[in-house]
Amino acid sequence: MSTLTHPLAHTPTSAPRGVVVRSRIPMRRLVSTELRKMFDTRSGFWLMAGVGILAVLTTSMVIAFAPRAELTYRTFATAIGVPMTVLLPVVAILSVTSEWSQRSGLTTFALVPHRSRVVAAKLVASVLVAVVSIPFAFAVGALGNVTGTAIAGVPTVWDMTTADLLAVVLANVLATMVGFMLGVLIRASAGAVAAYLVYAFVLPSLAMLLAMSQDWFADLRPWVDFDHARNALIEGTLDAEQWTQLGATGVIWLVIPLLVGLRGVVRAEVK
Repeated sequence: MSTLTHPLAHTPTSAPRGVVVRSRIPMRRLVSTELRKMFDTRSGFWLMAGVGILAVLTTSMVIAFAPRAELTYRTFATAIGVPMTVLLPVVAILSVTSEWSQRSGLTTFALVPHRSRVVAAKLVASVLVAVVSIPFAFAVGALGNVTGTAIAGVPTVWDMTTADLLAVVLANVLATMVGFMLGVLIRASAGAVAAYLVYAFVLPSLAMLLAMSQDWFADLRPWVDFDHARNALIEGTLDAEQWTQLGATGVIWLVIPLLVGLRGVVRAEVK
């Protein structure tokens, strides 16, 4: 009698004849599956296409409206980073919440009962998408810098070092991870996206107003405002105290909520 195995089951070639040895699905396969799921849907495809489209549009806007003195590579890179700060976290959110909103979790968690491995694969996939997308945006910004200065007739200024570019990459990866954390914590697409928009746009504005009116909060803000500490990466090289502030706020706003969300994912009933 022949033995049937699931297509995702892994049977080593060294196993004796007639004996089926089942092992866990490799993490590499889980990550590749999650990457494919990000692009298979219309929303996922257009979100990723939107990264390139908005990078080109933002570069064009800088060329058209920025003063000649501000046509530098930092201006282009900073401008392109704004839409990426919105789109990449949304991609991470949808990669998590789709298991609940589209009811695909029944299949996913049946094939991979250890939910923590699925979540880890989604996190790796989200970070990979961010890491690949950001250099593309840098390339568009570089092309815009050359084109814009040539049109304006001013010298081309490359005012960002490799360390500065790596800091921007880290800043965008952290923003992506915040979106991922909200997806794990809330597990509903609309709620998680709304929560990220509040986190990214409403809370920083309120914190800035409070810091401007209250001296005590102006001193405390770098230690409790993760978005403020993350933006310091984009503005320039961090000193030792700023790295400490980034780590402290990251624990408060990223690590602890993510751990709470992971506990909920493991215990939540999938319907």
